[in-house]
Amino acid sequence: MAFIRKRRQEPQLYSRERFSLLLLNLEEYYFEQHTANHINKGCRGERQIRGSLKICSKSIIFEPDDNIHPIIKIPLRDCLSIEAPEDNEANKHFAREIPGGIFITSNQVHLIKERNIIAPYKTERGKNEYFFQLDVAGKVEDVIQTLLQLYRASHLDELGDQAAMITAILQSRLARTSFDKNRFQSISETLHMECEAEMVTPLVTNPGHVCVTDANLYFQPLNGYPKPVVQITLYNVRRIYKRRHGLMPVGLEVFCTENDLCSDIYLKFYNPQDRDELYFYIATYLENHIAEHTAESYMLQWQRGHISNYQYLLHLNNLADRSCNDLSQYPVFPWIVADYSSSELDLTKPETFRDLSKPIGALNKERLERLLTRYREMPEPKFMYGSHYSSPGYVLFYLVRVAPEYMLCLQNGKFDHADRTFNSIAETWKNCLDGATDFKELIPEFYENDSSFLVNGLKLDLGKRQGGKMVEDVELPPWASDPDDFLQKSQDALESQHVSEHLHEWIDLIFGCKQKGSEAIAAHNVFHPLTYEGGVDLNSIMDPNEKVALLTQILEFGQTPKQLFTVPHPHRIIPKFKSLSRTSSHSVSITDSPVSPGEESFEDLTEESITLAWNSIAKLKLDEQHKIHKEAITGIAVSFNGSSVFTTSQDSTLKMFSKETKTLQRSVSFSNMALSSCLILPGDTTVICSSWDNHIYFYSIAFGRQQDVLMGHDDAVSKIRWHDDRLYSASWDSTVKVWQCVPAEILGTRRHSFELLAELEHDVSVNTINTNAANTLLVSGTKEGTISIWDVTSTTVLHQLACHSGTVYDAAFSPDSRHLLSTGEDGCFKVIDVQTGTLISSLSSDQPQRCFKWDGNTVLSGSQSGELLVWDLLEGKVIEKFKGHAGAVTSMWMNEQCNSVITGGEDRQIVLWKLQY
Repeated sequence: MAFIRKRRQEPQLYSRERFSLLLLNLEEYYFEQHTANHINKGCRGERQIRGSLKICSKSIIFEPDDNIHPIIKIPLRDCLSIEAPEDNEANKHFAREIPGGIFITSNQVHLIKERNIIAPYKTERGKNEYFFQLDVAGKVEDVIQTLLQLYRASHLDELGDQAAMITAILQSRLARTSFDKNRFQSISETLHMECEAEMVTPLVTNPGHVCVTDANLYFQPLNGYPKPVVQITLYNVRRIYKRRHGLMPVGLEVFCTENDLCSDIYLKFYNPQDRDELYFYIATYLENHIAEHTAESYMLQWQRGHISNYQYLLHLNNLADRSCNDLSQYPVFPWIVADYSSSELDLTKPETFRDLSKPIGALNKERLERLLTRYREMPEPKFMYGSHYSSPGYVLFYLVRVAPEYMLCLQNGKFDHADRTFNSIAETWKNCLDGATDFKELIPEFYENDSSFLVNGLKLDLGKRQGGKMVEDVELPPWASDPDDFLQKSQDALESQHVSEHLHEWIDLIFGCKQKGSEAIAAHNVFHPLTYEGGVDLNSIMDPNEKVALLTQILEFGQTPKQLFTVPHPHRIIPKFKSLSRTSSHSVSITDSPVSPGEESFEDLTEESITLAWNSIAKLKLDEQHKIHKEAITGIAVSFNGSSVFTTSQDSTLKMFSKETKTLQRSVSFSNMALSSCLILPGDTTVICSSWDNHIYFYSIAFGRQQDVLMGHDDAVSKIRWHDDRLYSASWDSTVKVWQCVPAEILGTRRHSFELLAELEHDVSVNTINTNAANTLLVSGTKEGTISIWDVTSTTVLHQLACHSGTVYDAAFSPDSRHLLSTGEDGCFKVIDVQTGTLISSLSSDQPQRCFKWDGNTVLSGSQSGELLVWDLLEGKVIEKFKGHAGAVTSMWMNEQCNSVITGGEDRQIVLWKLQY
């Protein structure tokens, strides 16, 4: 219905004339029009009807100016003769009396929209004669020659031959014309490209010329319909997508909005090269101010609750080539509710919902068994379902009350039988469960706010059912008081916790790993091979008749979406005390947690302050800077009260700096080798440092001396972490070791007690490690770019991914441990879903980011050039930059409240940053 709304919003583009391209047959073209009179000589004398004569590739259409008279559509295939009156002895008197005439004899005509009422076409069969007089008599000869050419094409025996001849006529017309440069918005515009293409709208295409300049995209229809030129300002373009059209890579869709389902223009090109060239130019123009969203980036937003289930499904449909301009690839949405008989809709009961892990055809066990029996006996290529879950017929089945002309176009001027019309929600659901060939899903309109498709607002005569009842409004389930209430409750169901927990299962079936191959077979999700991308190569088919038959089958049967995911889709993150709801505008809001006023916990206040800090992170301000080392700084640790800053450096020293007096208080050297990292033990009594000399040093702050040393590795120790008396050390000897460490203060001795608990083996040197907040997971990053996620309790590897090309510089879990972010020498950020081990997002930078902190959405990173960058990970862009160091930022510390940051760099300085609220 989005395409219906688009037409309503653009009255200047789609005028109120009765004629539309929907009066044409499928795959028919409208070439030209001529003002004319229809002269009807009857028993009451001659009658002239003023109107417009349309020349189309398969028919002649006369549209009277007065809508009392019907539109006359004469199929060329049913014509017996087309001639000027002087060429016919019986009609020579017309030529003398009325110049500019065209005389047509036909066996069949269709009468359409009499009195402008949308209804099934009336067909008059039998020999009929029609005489049309053109206003410009001099055009008669050319018009007749065109009609005779099209007449010959329509009378060829084979459909393939007909299509080939009509295509040749069309290409000849396009070749004789070009884009009218006088249509440019400005004389200063520079032309970049011009080619031939067709503008695609539901069920019809309109040929013409595409032109792109340095400021605008233009389309000029060959026939001047619906207006002489469609113009789109490039500056207003927000999204552009390559599309398949008829399973061929020749489509391009342009959007000037962020979230609208319907585009501003959909173009179909005659070859992929023209499409790709135009895409490249517009994409190059846009890349400076528009972030490109991938399925993975939308997945991340959905997982974290930043977009609703509805919005996520719309984005996936869009990325999978689904478009409201192409009814064979219309956006597909799932049936959610399975209860259409109760008086109340209980969204807390699992049985209220459809099983989202199964396709529609597998929901009924008995029917599935019958289908599987047939499948096993079927020769290759096998398929389980003989019809698809989305097709033009199914889309218009739901939308017939608001898009009747589209249904008439699809079904040759007829509505479907009254008993097969969309009469009842419950009946339709039951038929999807029990019907032998009905496996359809839903469309987005069931989860939007416009309920007009459920109401016969146009007062259409859709027929009478077997019981004698006329088809009127759609019958709603008992739990819906009216159509608006039905949509609101359907929206609530889609955004419910149950669906949020299971929607990934349906995504696997439609867009993901269970769409094709062995996973699809196991999930009973196998459709006809022609519906899949790559199921047939039309270019390899030489027989034009076979090609036309296949293309017709593809377009009418429906197409499976482009596969977006090849591994299981991760779950959504469901907040423990919070639930997602969607407002009428489909924006996402978080409902309050069940904590009454006055009971707000300290943790809640801390969480609020952290959220506030990250929301203001772009207001970070350089507070002070101090050069305290002779080489690059490698580690930063701060005492609990924030007064003392400890740093390690490649100059082999540990230094203690007072923030209060702004003076260096201590400088300690354990060996002549570089120190690589440091941390402070709880209680602020001991600092631990890792060294390139293979050792880990324990320094007592109170006594001002080295307290202990752990000779733990066979090569340089690169990073250390501490949690609950456990020390984690990473080394270039290709191991991460886990130590049980009891501090000397607890033992009452001068030395610490160490016990090696586990040794995590790697193939190459380990450069960095980190643990999650609960200390249940550990991540390690190697010098060859591999990320490993380990279960700390069992010390087993859960996932291992080759993420980066080069050294992994830093890695950290999100606060909720659902995602992992890493950065490397290749200048990329990588986001991994921890549960599945799936790489779900990759973000490139123009330089390596050496270290970072993040809250799961926003990233503060230190770059190779010395700048601090604030990234919006969901939008995939930098939102702020700060000048900080004269060389690479090599280390970063952030306090628990996330409002104070300290960085260290290759310039030997520490920089203290403060947040300005």
